[in-house]
Amino acid sequence: METCRYDRGIPVETGYDVLVAGGGPAGSAAAVCAARLGAKVLLAEATGCLGGMATSGLVTAFDGMADGRKPLVGGFMREVVETLYERGELPSHVRPENWRRRLLTPTRFHPEPLKRLLDELAEGAGVEVRFFTRVVDAEADREAGSVSGVVLSQVDGLRCVRAKAYIDATGDAVLADLCGVRCRQAGRDTEKAMAASLCWIGTGIDWSEAKRPQDYLAEARANGDFPYPEFHSVLSNIGPCSGGFNAGHLYGLNPLDGADLSAGMREGRRVAARYNAFYRKYVPGFAEMEVACTAPLMGVRESRRIVGEYELTFDDFKARRQFPDQIGVFNKEVDIHAYGDSPEELAAAREFRDSRAGWLGEGECYGIPYGVTVPKGWRDLWVAGRCASCDVMVHGSLRVMPAAAMMGQAAGTAAVQAVRSGRAANDLDTAQLVGTLRAAGAYLPQETSSPTMTRG
Repeated sequence: METCRYDRGIPVETGYDVLVAGGGPAGSAAAVCAARLGAKVLLAEATGCLGGMATSGLVTAFDGMADGRKPLVGGFMREVVETLYERGELPSHVRPENWRRRLLTPTRFHPEPLKRLLDELAEGAGVEVRFFTRVVDAEADREAGSVSGVVLSQVDGLRCVRAKAYIDATGDAVLADLCGVRCRQAGRDTEKAMAASLCWIGTGIDWSEAKRPQDYLAEARANGDFPYPEFHSVLSNIGPCSGGFNAGHLYGLNPLDGADLSAGMREGRRVAARYNAFYRKYVPGFAEMEVACTAPLMGVRESRRIVGEYELTFDDFKARRQFPDQIGVFNKEVDIHAYGDSPEELAAAREFRDSRAGWLGEGECYGIPYGVTVPKGWRDLWVAGRCASCDVMVHGSLRVMPAAAMMGQAAGTAAVQAVRSGRAANDLDTAQLVGTLRAAGAYLPQETSSPTMTRG
């Protein structure tokens, strides 16, 4: 058996067209869409299910997918939501107008049906999925912008996998960083990383009696029962007596440091218990609530972003800029959470949010150019999800799951096109890519397309 050139007899696996690292919304879309085009795809996922933040992260709401008049998000992401709805597996109060028309309206869901559906879609497309499998190293030529192999750690040992194309959908740009791609790292290239949150599911809720928790906060604070300087709680009704909680902030956490991330998980579980105790004691409708589970995956908002062939900016967002090579359009507000819990930092975040300087109106959107998925100068490597190429402000909009899925579908489609055409990721016929994405249900309203990518 061939062995990895630099390590002690690591077995080498070949024959794959595309290797996708990470099985969240971006990676699942990339893998399934590439396989549907006839590619042989290996999907490596670090946890035991697909879905990423939607499942292992317990973020139980897809952000808005329409502009107040029409749907913006099509393709794989819309297929997932429509299928869950058709099967009766979305909460009973969720209606199609949430993702087909309404502006900035989330679609609530329960993680378990989504896990099963993503398994089904991957199996149906012929994707080889390996759970509990992480990228731990890579063979790459940084000067040539090419990857020759990726080392995976799985339960039965290490494997070196050689494919014709590689997609980093890890969220943290793990593969891209190992290959030597230039990245912008929160807390290194910026002063701080945006606060993280550990999400959780509560059961025993009486929705018919549920009241606004903010109305009871002053009393709880006066009694010493709520010790945090801010109240952050986004609650999703995901069942007759259950809710998904995106509650609390973990400040100062470096999501790329193992010890820091471990401490954050411990603190996140304590925060969940504190919030649950507050709800139980003070808020009508929650007196019997229990924490059913906290997420096994930290809700990281910001870690690494690649420097791509195009870096999407807040100026692009504010101008509602459209691109001939755009692979999606989107309109989520720029969601910037505080970077610390000092009064000044909390006030600055609140002031920006209240000003709506990062909001788009009904019927408006910005384009996502293909170049945000391609590391600058690289030939056979793509990224998708929150590690895409954009500035900090646009990252507050682009990092969410529907946008990640659109980028994933584009990256998977582009990888197959590159393999078959022999052209590089950074020299792809983007007019052909746009046509293929449209045929697969993507909404791409640009009136003209271009065979060359937008660079910047």
